[in-house]
Amino acid sequence: MQRFEDHDELTETEASGGVKEHGVRYVLGISLFLAIGLLSIMWIIPAANSSG
Repeated sequence: MQRFEDHDELTETEASGGVKEHGVRYVLGISLFLAIGLLSIMWIIPAANSSG
């Protein structure tokens, strides 16, 4: 980090906290897919049983 009179300048790594991995993207995608699947099952099963 370089300090100037009225501001500090950070490098790209310092500004991002050093995190460059994309694992979070996969966790969020899988979680979203599972949540949609679970909520769909919770909706479809009662609807199929009550229509008969």
